[in-house]
Amino acid sequence: MNTQDVFDLIKSHQIEMVDLRIVDPAGRQHHVTIPAVEVTDELLEVGTPFDGSSIQGFRSIEDSDMIMRPILDTAYVDPFFSVPTLSLHCQVFDPNGTRYDRDPRYIAEKAESYLKQAGIAETAFFGPELEFFIFDDVRFQSGQESSFYFIDSEEAAWNSGSAQDGPNLAYKVKPKGGYFPVPPTDALHDIRTDMVKELMAAGIRIERHHHEVATAGQSEINFRFDTLTKTADNTMLYKYIVRQVARRHGKVATFMPKPLYGDNGSGMHVHQSLFNGDIPLFYDETGYAHLSDLARHYIAGILLHAPSLLAFSNPSTNSYRRLVPGFEAPVNLVFSKGNRSAAVRVPVANISPKSARIEFRTPDATANPYIAFAAMLMAGIDGIRQQLEPTELGFGPLDKNIYDLPATERAKIRAVPSSFESVLASLEEDHEFLLQGGVFTKDFIQSWIQLKRSTEIEPLNQRPHPHEFHLYLDL
Repeated sequence: MNTQDVFDLIKSHQIEMVDLRIVDPAGRQHHVTIPAVEVTDELLEVGTPFDGSSIQGFRSIEDSDMIMRPILDTAYVDPFFSVPTLSLHCQVFDPNGTRYDRDPRYIAEKAESYLKQAGIAETAFFGPELEFFIFDDVRFQSGQESSFYFIDSEEAAWNSGSAQDGPNLAYKVKPKGGYFPVPPTDALHDIRTDMVKELMAAGIRIERHHHEVATAGQSEINFRFDTLTKTADNTMLYKYIVRQVARRHGKVATFMPKPLYGDNGSGMHVHQSLFNGDIPLFYDETGYAHLSDLARHYIAGILLHAPSLLAFSNPSTNSYRRLVPGFEAPVNLVFSKGNRSAAVRVPVANISPKSARIEFRTPDATANPYIAFAAMLMAGIDGIRQQLEPTELGFGPLDKNIYDLPATERAKIRAVPSSFESVLASLEEDHEFLLQGGVFTKDFIQSWIQLKRSTEIEPLNQRPHPHEFHLYLDL
């Protein structure tokens, strides 16, 4: 699109407000709104200033002037405002006109450029599968004198005996019993369909939607893969639309990995493949699971660097509540065909050269997609550059249900780290692969580690947990 296309959109949709959005390192969106009559060619081409010191992870107060510049191809007529509004994602620039190194979208763009410069492939395709919960009620508090959370869902198993406002119509979802039930057990079908319609109206190609395994409203909507940065754009828009439609229906959507104790958590399985033009590079008819040598090397890079990679793909303390054995969580650092207990699965149903891909199952949607996808690509590129072999490194293939293996055999399989602190320590030790081509900078990595420790890990470690009263009050 060009500036005239944007003005044509404003005219044809009678747009009154233009909303400009940026994404901070943690993955939260921020916006500023400008009356459409004040939007000029200069604003669309040069951008508008903002205070970078007020965005967590950006600038300090003595050096805070920054610019957000609209990405015209992301223009989207937003249906969630009371007046007609056009929304655009933005790139972040320094006042001197150079791109800002901590802008997550810039990191994604640099990763795509490095792939080409390295002569490995022209295009990386990414296709995430985001799981989320739709709750009816969410309350929480964390203060000096109290700490609690409370969630509720009309379809939750714990409500099978409750006296609700009207008659209890039963058909609750049992724990781990939510995969593909038809209504009335699936009480969220119409809401998900409303989400799908809004996603399609926004230009996102939707493949399917369904209820997921857990009780209390776990859902999934799958959208079509695309190039790395475009898929990250779509992921941010997807999360925005899912949350807004849930709110429209008087409900709350969350992408927290583990909001429920004792049931499956929500992941973000990320499908990945490399192409040169129309030529798929991950397919070999004679290879294991029809994988090429290049694909195996890519897998080896992902699994070798997983302990540090998780600092971006699973970047919350809650991520490690999900990554425990027994809830279909992919905690095992092996690869396998069609095996959902492995960290890397190779889909084999209806396989063709162009559909050949790998699926990294460990990530979750607390990840900033720009940063997480870029880090995955850099890990895969490192495996290709070093021609690493996953079998030689002890990463499989392992075509067994790992959860059913004897303890002695299971103990030989490496697992993902068990805490966010441990993956940040791994990132400190293993990050050279991210620095190649200037994709990530040491400044960004150090800032990320400091930010996560100071704002997430340390505050959580310093607070008593409600369950500790159950365990220790009488000692």
